[in-house]
Amino acid sequence: MPRIAVLCGTGMSAFSEILLSEIGGKSDIFYAESNWGQVPINLVVSDAGTVFIIDRHHSISEKRTPPHQIEHRANVHAAVSCKPDLLVSVNSVGSLTESMPPGMVGITGDVLDLAIRPWTFHDFDAIHEDRTSAFDNDAIDICSKSLNDSQGMAPKDLVLAQCIGPQFESPSEINALEKLGANLVGMTLGPEARLISECEISHISLACSSNWAAGRTPGDPKATIDHYSVDKIAEKMRKTISKCIKSLLGEFGD
Repeated sequence: MPRIAVLCGTGMSAFSEILLSEIGGKSDIFYAESNWGQVPINLVVSDAGTVFIIDRHHSISEKRTPPHQIEHRANVHAAVSCKPDLLVSVNSVGSLTESMPPGMVGITGDVLDLAIRPWTFHDFDAIHEDRTSAFDNDAIDICSKSLNDSQGMAPKDLVLAQCIGPQFESPSEINALEKLGANLVGMTLGPEARLISECEISHISLACSSNWAAGRTPGDPKATIDHYSVDKIAEKMRKTISKCIKSLLGEFGD
């Protein structure tokens, strides 16, 4: 049976329940140990396959870990320890392009990560991983079909720029990122993609457009961004993401 690990965050806190309604089965929670801390994993088991869901913002308290404090090595290590056939990053993003209005799910084609902080599992030996083609083409094709069915279009080959947060970006930063080739901006995919590249596991990023990037709201370039609204918009895309996961369970690796 296929095994898929999902790393998700903003707006996806109840994703396991939505996925259960889509594929059936049962769920449970267990904890994975790592050198960087304990990671809770929501296990969903159905006749279609097994899904391991990790909230990248998990915390031992009621507070959610802010993006710049996430221990991505713990999350990726936990996901990889589940021995998945595919690892799916679900990323809430701000959009710079008309093809990705808030509420639309697209597929990341590349990452523009110029952040200073390095992320690696290899601190004591020089290991240099190739990142020319970071995402799995078969998974992209499967999710493209699912997105076309569920939302009428499937934006893909999108370039996602990594910013560290926790503040949203300024309009000038967004303008500069666009000139560098970015279509989307987010705070979590860069470290995940770097670490996953070291693990030899197929990877795909589903980008959930949760807001217009700063200065890009049509007709209102001064419109502000607040996380509550971003979270609420992201929640509306859980069904679309669950359909992608269902399609991947049925077709990936065939």
